[in-house]
Parts: sequence; C-alpha cells; structure tokens
Amino acid sequence: MGLTIKTGRDINMANPYLPNWEYIPDGEPRVFGDRVYIYGSHDLAGSDRFCDYKLKVWSADIHRLDDWKCHGDAFHTRMDRDHESDTAWSDRELYAPDVVEKEGKYYLYAYIVGSKGCVAVSDRPEGPFELVSRYQVQDHEDPILADGQFVDPGVLVDDDGRVYIYCGYLGSYMAEINAANMYEILPGTFKKDILPTDEPFAFFEACSPRKVGDTYYLIYSPKIGSRLDYATSHSPTGPFEYRGTIIDNGLDYPGGNNHGSICEIDGQWYIFYHRMTNNTVMSRRGCVERIEILPDGSIPQVEMTSLGFEVSLSPYRPTPADAACMLKGGCFITERNVLDRAVVNIMNGSIIGYKYFDFGKDFSSSTMEFTAKIRGCGNKGTMRILIDDDAAGEEIGRCEIGADDGTVNTVVKCVTGVHTVYLVFEDGYSGYFGEFFKGRPICELESFVFHK
Repeated sequence: MGLTIKTGRDINMANPYLPNWEYIPDGEPRVFGDRVYIYGSHDLAGSDRFCDYKLKVWSADIHRLDDWKCHGDAFHTRMDRDHESDTAWSDRELYAPDVVEKEGKYYLYAYIVGSKGCVAVSDRPEGPFELVSRYQVQDHEDPILADGQFVDPGVLVDDDGRVYIYCGYLGSYMAEINAANMYEILPGTFKKDILPTDEPFAFFEACSPRKVGDTYYLIYSPKIGSRLDYATSHSPTGPFEYRGTIIDNGLDYPGGNNHGSICEIDGQWYIFYHRMTNNTVMSRRGCVERIEILPDGSIPQVEMTSLGFEVSLSPYRPTPADAACMLKGGCFITERNVLDRAVVNIMNGSIIGYKYFDFGKDFSSSTMEFTAKIRGCGNKGTMRILIDDDAAGEEIGRCEIGADDGTVNTVVKCVTGVHTVYLVFEDGYSGYFGEFFKGRPICELESFVFHK
C-alpha cells in the first residue's frame, strides 16, 4: 500500500520536496495517469560514495503535490533484510534509472556500475520491477556496445511507438531499442557524440530525453559547473542544437554534479534536480522549480528557490533551516538524524537565504517578531535579518546569539509583499581577543518563524 507523507500546513512545504530522510538524486519525473512518479538513484546520508544497491519509488497525485507516497523498494542488486537480489551477474551500485510505459507495461532501465545494465518490467508504475533481460547487443563494432553498460540511461517512447535510449559519461551516445521486446539494441542504430563534448555543449553525463510537441529535448549535465543544460532537435536522432542552461545547483550554494529532467504536471512545467548536503557531493536530495517553455522552444534559466511546488511560502509558518536555497561563507546542511536537518558551520560572514516569502498586504502594526531555534556553539554573535539582497538589502532586525542552545527572538520591522529573507551572521568579538575566535562557528540554525 505504501507510506503516505503529508507535509502538513503547520510548517512550510519547501525544497527538498521529499521527507527529511529520503535522498533521491538523479530524478526522472514521469506522469502516468493522474500521478507523478519520481525515479532516481538512492543515496545514503553522510556516505563517501554515490548511490545505493536499491531503487525506491515515490509518487503524488498531480493535484496534491504536498502529499507524497513511498512505494518502497523497486529493484535491487544486493540482497537485504526484505528482498533477494534481482541481478545474479552483479552486486554493484545502481545509478540513475528511468522508467517508460509501453502498451500497458512499465519498463525500468538501470545502469549498474561497471556491469552490463538491464531492463525490468512491472504491471504498475511503482513496481516492484521484475528482471526481463540485460541489454542484448548484436553489433559489437564499438566497445560501448560490447560492454553493454549504457551509462545513466534515458529512454524515449516516440509517438510512432519506436523506442530510443540515450546514455553517456564523458561522451554521449544513443541507439534504438526493439519495441517488441524493449531490451534488444537494433543493429545499425548506434550513434556516438549526439551531444559534443566541446563548447558550447560540453557534454559530461546525465542524458534525459523528452518530447514536447514536435520538439525533442535532451536535458544533461555539462562538464563545466553544476548545471543542467539542454539541447533540442526536430528528430529523435538529431542533430541537436545547444539551447542553454535550465538551472545551476552551485550558484551561491555548495554545488556538485546535477542530474534531472523536465515534466509537465497539471499544466505547469517543472525542472527536477538535486542539491548536496553533509558537506559532500554525495547525499543528494531531490528539489524542483517551476519553469516556462516559450513558443520558440526555449526554457529561460531559473534560480534555485525554497519553494518546491509552492508559488510562495508563508513567513508565519515555521521554516526548516534546510529549505535554504543560498548558503555562503562555509555553512552547509547536515543530517543529525532521520528527522533533523540543520545548517551548521555558521561562521562570521556566513549567509543563509530563503526565496520567497509572501508577507501579505497592509497590516495595522509597524512591527512584528522573529524567532529562530538555534544550537549554540559556545560563542556569541549577531544574526542580521535582511530582505531582498544579501548585501545591500534592508535590515529589518537583528538577533543577539549566545553560547547556549535555545531560541532567539527579536522585534523586526513589519513588511508586506513578497520578499527573499537573508540571515547574515557576524561574530561578537573584536580587538585583540577577536583573533582567538576567528574560524570558530557561531551557532547552528534549526528553524525560524515570523509572527505578529
């Protein structure tokens, strides 16, 4: 039956959009029927490597994107306490899967590190998926085909029923799959370098195909930066034209590799991507932003926000610290346990930003209050509360931070309308003795709220 997670209206629903304990990077969103499903890798908190030996599936009603249901494990390369392995030939990590529907069946395409990849099938989009076959390749003219790894597969079922697979790491390639069995690579269909590795494409990894109208899109990760870029074509086999960047998960944030795709849900387009936690490029959590596809097929670049599926957040509901979309000055999000995420390593000059809060319309008072829950680090300092700009924005208040745990509270200016909130930290030491406290954390942030 699965586990349903209702975020609830007593706290802000924000990025990341899945529960605290769930790390689903490399997200491939797919709408089947009236539900959106997220397929991706499965990271572990605080791990020193990418990905796990299992895949999990989550879904939500397209009209209730605050209500996510966990369908449990869908596929395994290693036996665990509840499941046998699904792959007798390999027990390596599972990377970046994709799922497509063909004639009422749902096919999972998986990359297994250093091993031949495979195809599995289910009668339900959530799985579990049963192994059909490893990729079957008759044409061995290229080493990529011979080893059958098919790195990070993205699959497209075209309107005419033909099926294409797009893959690659440090180089892109594609082939056509036999639609009659969904695992055989058709001879003579293999193409290399569908997206060049030189500029402006600069292909690195993470092919994800989509078709919007008559236009074919490839969303991918370039070798420069932490971006998701895209290219378009009028044919599933190319040639593709470079179109630009959709999102960059490293802008004013601890960046790393990126992998995701676009999806239309109930008339609104989104880009699914991931962010890093635990001061590592692993432990990646799924995030989402609204995008727009213009009549010419272009997708204007969007910024990272705290919104998730929301249009705006309420400042009058508690906001968890890990909804931050800006982290500057050495601070980062980490997991204390399966329920708690905090921003830690907050130093002199650290900035934590949240986009966007709707403070509402005119209010009779000129002031309101701000309360934050912190964990002390044995030092003292100041938290400045700015709106709209992290350097030149208006300061609406400030909190003094002591050495101990607890809450800090202050009176702030009452504002109206939609604003970004930035928390800017300064240590409380100066002069000769201040030199002894440089490089020491001021506090850790757990949550905050405005109230009138």
